[in-house]
Amino acid sequence: MGTLTYDSTLSADFDDRTLAHLQMVMGAKLRRNEAFYFSWKDDASIGNGRSVIWMHPTIPISFKFFGSRPPAINREWIDELMLLANTPSGLYLVPEPTPPASTAKEDS
Repeated sequence: MGTLTYDSTLSADFDDRTLAHLQMVMGAKLRRNEAFYFSWKDDASIGNGRSVIWMHPTIPISFKFFGSRPPAINREWIDELMLLANTPSGLYLVPEPTPPASTAKEDS
């Protein structure tokens, strides 16, 4: 389980695979100086609610991964998350699409 820390005041846990994909999407948006909302469903242990943060290039974020090896990246998932990040409602997590058979073999 990895952690996204926002402005040194808020931390949210995501599995390493999800966090790696979020890092790529957020990094791409912030490198272009594009601000956006990011929302997620909170864990039952903290109330089962929903959290939303305003991602802006001037607000520090950090990504802390539990594992030492980076996971394989699913390009389709990156594309889908990027499309969401470009909408007025912003980025939120959707299930990872199954990679095409040719990509799955390449990642092995």
